[in-house]
Amino acid sequence: MIPLPEGLHPFLSQAGWGDAEVDPIPGDASFRRYFRIRDGSRKAMLMHAPPPQEDPQPFLDVAAWLSANGQRAPEVYAADAEKGWALLEDFGDDRMRDWLELNPDGEDAAYATAIDALVELHQRPAGPFGAYDLAAYLRETALFTEWYCPAAGLEVDESGYEQGWEAVLAPLLARQAPGVTVLRDYHAENIMLLEPEKAGGGAQGLIDFQDALVGHPAYDLVSLLQDARRDVPEELERRMLDRYLERAGAGGEFEADYARLGAQRNAKIVGIFVRLWKRDGKPNYLSLIPRVWRAMERDLAHPALAPVAEWFDRNIPREVREHLGGRLA
Repeated sequence: MIPLPEGLHPFLSQAGWGDAEVDPIPGDASFRRYFRIRDGSRKAMLMHAPPPQEDPQPFLDVAAWLSANGQRAPEVYAADAEKGWALLEDFGDDRMRDWLELNPDGEDAAYATAIDALVELHQRPAGPFGAYDLAAYLRETALFTEWYCPAAGLEVDESGYEQGWEAVLAPLLARQAPGVTVLRDYHAENIMLLEPEKAGGGAQGLIDFQDALVGHPAYDLVSLLQDARRDVPEELERRMLDRYLERAGAGGEFEADYARLGAQRNAKIVGIFVRLWKRDGKPNYLSLIPRVWRAMERDLAHPALAPVAEWFDRNIPREVREHLGGRLA
């Protein structure tokens, strides 16, 4: 059994939960750990984001902003950011991804609610967060050549890769001004379905939003509709993208920007999943790469991605791409 982190019980005691039962929850791709806390009829979620690897303060700041701006973030019962602790509202067990496995007929309704929440979020002025600028986009796309290409035994033109991405992404920067709040990991594993939603409409709870930035409204759409962790049928993606376009009044180059950011995000994710394997000893993420690669190929087919698509044609052999990025050492 994995021992509980030092300082857990003193923090709970100070928060008024000293007699509570503590039940660890399996971890994610970060250093954060979560625990379900029960004390009689009370329940809560305990997050441990230990310094120096983690800092819970951004989560607390974004949660406060979201709650003040029409979104359902967990209520914070107690926190000690310096030591990495936050005691939060427990949204229950129904992650959107898990719930849909048991309730596939609810797929359209659940995604429609998630789309409408984004429309509402994007109608508000962006939060006081950092900019999702070209430098940030390029740092993320570089994860592909930094981690995936060496693992696949590929020697590639890294400067040409960066130049291709600059040509692709530069045009959308003006269109994302003044920007919207971008949660960055807005997908079915980070959306909790609350009771009204399970009845066919209503609230959804948000988690894992601590890396929020100010950027383009298409980014979180890509996160949701080109999900690395579950299959989203292309027909559903199209319907939900159309729903957003209609309700947000988006037009012009929006769909081209959606493809740009789809390819950008998917290239980043492939790099991150290989890094989780090579650096952090978590090979289970490799099984998700084929899904991400398929979505990236669809994005690269858009004319707006021509400079990057041409780089892929020159640098990633067709036999590797046909195996969906599966040739890893």
